[in-house]
Amino acid sequence: MTIDADVRTAPLSAQDRPPLVIRRADAIPVALPLKKPMKMAGVNITHAQNILVRVEAKDGMVGWGEAASAPTMTGDTLGGLVSAVRDHLAPLLTGADAWEHAALGRRMKAALVGNSGAHSAVEMALLDLASRAANTALIDLVGGAVRPGVAPMWLLGNKTTEDDIAEAHEREAAGFHFFKLKVGVKPLAAEIEGTLALRAALGPDVPLCADANCGFTLDAARRYLDGTRAADLLFLEQPLEPADLDGFTTLARGAPVPLGVDEGIHSCADIEAHARAGAGGVSLKLIKLGGIGPTLEAAQLCRHLGLKVNVASKIAESSIASAALLHLACAIPASDWGVSLTHFYLAEDLVKRPLPLGDGIVARPTGPGLGVEVNEAAVKRFAVK
Repeated sequence: MTIDADVRTAPLSAQDRPPLVIRRADAIPVALPLKKPMKMAGVNITHAQNILVRVEAKDGMVGWGEAASAPTMTGDTLGGLVSAVRDHLAPLLTGADAWEHAALGRRMKAALVGNSGAHSAVEMALLDLASRAANTALIDLVGGAVRPGVAPMWLLGNKTTEDDIAEAHEREAAGFHFFKLKVGVKPLAAEIEGTLALRAALGPDVPLCADANCGFTLDAARRYLDGTRAADLLFLEQPLEPADLDGFTTLARGAPVPLGVDEGIHSCADIEAHARAGAGGVSLKLIKLGGIGPTLEAAQLCRHLGLKVNVASKIAESSIASAALLHLACAIPASDWGVSLTHFYLAEDLVKRPLPLGDGIVARPTGPGLGVEVNEAAVKRFAVK
């Protein structure tokens, strides 16, 4: 008797599950080539330096996690991520029961403070392993889906406005209908002119926001906001340095559009502080908050505080981390300010079938775990020796 490969057995109930004992947990640093270089927070990026976490159970089942290094956002370097997982977190996993992923997470956070990227990657791998073993989608372990997919945002950050407009039209043809413009890097007059020109090229109905990545002074931010009123921006993200909460408060009082916060958000306390300072919304990243669980908690807090939410990956993560972010984005109450899935910026992915964009939507994978199949040959090829 044969069984159709697409037919899966029903998920095991909790009482029927034998222990899911972890045999090993590996930290694998990778360097993934971008389709084109990007400048983020003053750093020119040609390759995404990420860590993969591969957790293997005694029965041979494997779970995967991923986190981007982000020295200027989280303080996590690639070497630091590897050390955090290999030397501090992995030893706590070996021999443990992956069904106890929540308790394991608390134990690991007690053993290693900070290192939010490492904690996120390990949590992702544990949830992937546990949900695969339970024969269910990862999202079902964290509350269930409230939407089937998301419309992704595309980031524009070229040297010239003409190139931004050309890329925007190209991405529109590919199915993207939500854009974020990188600002705070050119002369102010050019930033204002470029924003207005992009709005004119896109038309009035396409959502457009801007991200300064801490690149403005208070005066420059005021002038930019005043000069771009006609662009009808959805929001301006992180105009000032994260530490300048007084300046942020002053800017928010007279801002013609809502202000968003990205680099300034690393905890629920940060969200509350920026809400008091007048923020209109925040960008939630797994690597900043330490994983899916803490980010879900942050999203619930945002709903309570009346803050809009943008859910984003760091530039650039493979379809492993994008799948996790997609599960998250389909589980939170709302993502009014868009979702940034960054595997689209990679020249090559680490899964056999990268998450596709169809009819303007990236659908949530419905298979077990993250719902993507890792290409271990590609992992070996891009591994940093």
